[in-house]
Order: sequence, then structure tokens, then C-alpha cells
Amino acid sequence: MQTRHIATDGLVQRVLEAGPEDAPLVLLIHGFPELGISWRAQVAALAQADYRAAAPDMRGYGGTNKPERTEDHTILQLVGDMVDLVRALGHQTCVVVGHDWGAPVAWHCALMRPDVFTAVAGLSVPFQPRRAAGPPTPAMAAISKRLGRGELYMNQFQNPDAHRIFEADVAAGLRKGFYAYDGATPDGRQSTGFIAPGHDFLSEIPDDATLPPWMSEDHFAEYVKAFTASGFKGPIDWYRCLDLNWSLTAFLQGQKITQPSMFMVGERDPVRHYAGQHEAGLKDWLTDLRSQTVLPGAGHWLQQERPDEVNAALLSFLGSL
Repeated sequence: MQTRHIATDGLVQRVLEAGPEDAPLVLLIHGFPELGISWRAQVAALAQADYRAAAPDMRGYGGTNKPERTEDHTILQLVGDMVDLVRALGHQTCVVVGHDWGAPVAWHCALMRPDVFTAVAGLSVPFQPRRAAGPPTPAMAAISKRLGRGELYMNQFQNPDAHRIFEADVAAGLRKGFYAYDGATPDGRQSTGFIAPGHDFLSEIPDDATLPPWMSEDHFAEYVKAFTASGFKGPIDWYRCLDLNWSLTAFLQGQKITQPSMFMVGERDPVRHYAGQHEAGLKDWLTDLRSQTVLPGAGHWLQQERPDEVNAALLSFLGSL
């Protein structure tokens, strides 16, 4: 397993990788607030099974370039980064796997470039088709109001200063985030994603939040060091582009994913409070859905919480191709 910097089209990406260079490529895309290192267990397992695995720090994160402009974090650019990374790694095709925010990127890689991304796996966040009725943030605000559950954090993240709550105390922000979405966190202390009036994403999480059982102090220190250096503006800019993404993807309206696919989610993943409704209709949009799994007791950080089960599922899926 090695880490190196790879120049792609207009971007330098830090990539964690292992496995034979000429073996089938599997690209692993992280979400918020993570890095390529969140896939270490999968990189090792895939390499041992004679795949080439690559896990980049995504645009705006870690050791990869961080564009200043918010509008330089759209889904088109994120997919483009992955297309060019495949080429830079010396391949023409790959299987793409995404977790959290990385899952929508992976789904869109499959939608936009089926010639490059020949199969797709999503963890935690199901495929969500584009809404013909209009952009997502007004719709999410209307749902929050109708439910009377407060404001969805993704709407709060539209604020141009939203990233500053994480930067005020990077270690505390990361610790609270990992704790609030972990499967071991008791009921009532997990986040629901909905923020009560007068609060923000972090103020609703208990101050005595601890690291999840799977997160060592040394591993946590890697995240703290990376986000202290890079800040959170780039990662939060992904959220600020939600409506812009909608306006840029009219050409995808109604399009289905026809490549082999799989989906896995933790039973206790808080994302299911606001994206879970899309799980029931996955087969309507993923026409070759080969597995859809709910891991009992698991939370959001699947590939780190439950690496053995995730590795087994990925290897089974890859073996079916």
C-alpha cells in the first residue's frame, strides 16, 4: 500500500493505492468528513484478491488540490476528476465504489460515463434520481417544515460561513461528527440530520461525544491533522453546489443505471432518516441491481465500522461481474 500524488486534468490528487498495476481497477470514493485513508481495509483486501485499488482524497480534501471557488465543486467536476484519474492510473475502465457523498459521485460516474465505469457500488446513500419538479434545497426545506423536525443540516450548510463551526475546534467537530453517525452510539444521541431552531449541526451533538469503537487515536489524529491544514470550506462547498448540480444535470433526467450495481446501508445509519425513502425504489433505477443489503446494528461509517462484511460484499460483487 502506497500513497502518491498524481497529476490529472487541472488537479493534483493524493491517492492511496495497492495491487498489481495491470489488474482490474477498483476506484474508492470517500465522503464527508473523510479521506482516502477511510478505505485502508478495502484497499488491502482488494489488493490481496488481485485487484488494483485506488482511494483518492477528493477535490477540496486532504492532499488533493482545493479550488477556492464554490462553483468548482459541482458533480460534473467531481465525475471528471474520477474519469481522468482512471486514465492517469493507466486504465480505460474500472469499477467505482462510493460511500456517503462519494456514493452520489459514484452513481453519477455510472450515469455519465458507462463506457469508463463498468459497474458501481454505493454505501450508505442510495441512488436518488433527479427531481423534475425543481432543485433540492427548497424541496428539503419544505419537507422539514412539513415534518416539524427543524432544519435539515444540508440546508444549513448553504450558509457561506457554515464551515466555520467545524474549523473553530477541528478535533471536537470531527469527534462529534463521527460519534453522531456511528452504529454504536445509543438511540437519542445519534443525529437525525434535522437541526432544532437556534442550533447547528455540532451544537446538537453531546459535548461528551467519544470516538467510535473502531476509531483509534492515531487514526483520528490523521483526520485532525489533515482538516486542520485544509479547513472545511471545500468539503462544505460540495453541499453548496446541490442546486447548481440540479441545474447542470437536466440531460440525465429519467436516465437509469444499467451497469451491474450493489447497495449496502447500515440498519442504524442516520442518513436513512432523510434519504431512506429512496431505498425502496432502487430496483426501478438500477436495472442490474445484484445485491441490496442492510447491515444489522451498523451505522454510517460502514467500511470502517464493519470492514469484514463490506470487504466480503465487495469481493462477492466483483466476482459476479
